[in-house]
Amino acid sequence: MPASGDVAPPRCIIVVRCCTSKVRATGAGGVAYPRSPLPTAPTPVSDLFSALLLGILEGLTEFLPVSSTGHLLIAQHWLGARSDFFNIVIQAGAILAVTLVFRRRLWELATHLGDPANRDYVAKLAVAFLVTALVGLPVRLAGWELPETVTPIAWALVLGGVWMLVAEHYAEKRGDVATVTWKVAVLVGLAQVVAGIFPGTSRSAAAIFMAMLAGTSRRASAAEFVFLVGIPTMFAASAYAFLELAMEGGLGEEDWAGVAVAFVAAAVTGFAVVRWLMGYIKAHRFTGFAVYRIALGIGLLAFMPTGA
Repeated sequence: MPASGDVAPPRCIIVVRCCTSKVRATGAGGVAYPRSPLPTAPTPVSDLFSALLLGILEGLTEFLPVSSTGHLLIAQHWLGARSDFFNIVIQAGAILAVTLVFRRRLWELATHLGDPANRDYVAKLAVAFLVTALVGLPVRLAGWELPETVTPIAWALVLGGVWMLVAEHYAEKRGDVATVTWKVAVLVGLAQVVAGIFPGTSRSAAAIFMAMLAGTSRRASAAEFVFLVGIPTMFAASAYAFLELAMEGGLGEEDWAGVAVAFVAAAVTGFAVVRWLMGYIKAHRFTGFAVYRIALGIGLLAFMPTGA
């Protein structure tokens, strides 16, 4: 034990830094916010161009079934670590995008609750959200989540791609069913929790294909329900993570111009992507996304350091 006034051995400092690098902000319901996997403390956003790129990447991948976490992992490997606050803000931009895309549908649901069909749909959205919150919060508090490092994310990409191919194949045998049942609502809520435990799974992929397998075989109907459930889920998760970060004093110094650029980029890109996807899946399968996931996962396993 060092005498009073002695400097602690450098090894102790390294241990503290490694431990803190493994902590990641996770919101209610198990929705995780990517932190750079590199063993260095996250730094404030200072480069407007890299902030722009990360915002665009978040908007491109948050709602496509390809995993935004996996793509941000690759990007931050070269662009540098980002603060948890930055990651929360860019995901909020993506949430705003999907809210704007479905603004008319949301208004119709909110103003026509007297219609039994609308009332039933809203109740199922509420059930899916509550399942995610009531199951996901204890899971989050128990720390049941894999680390955001290359190996688990890469395997989640590969296995998720295979799951998409198999699930879509079996879902199509059910015919064209647009109805969302109570069973679908519950299972979509659980799928969102699973996606929070396994980074790289993709919340949208897990929930959409669970809905299709559970009975809502029409791709557009399953995706719309999942995206609408995702609005309160992700807003609640963002608020929860932000509150945690503020209470821990983790907001720190931020380059607010960079944060604003990334937020706008995520919102604009996300809006365009969701609009495009909802049109695309009316006439196309998800096969291309599944193949892309498998190729990306194999590429990560082959070319990126396993400890990253």
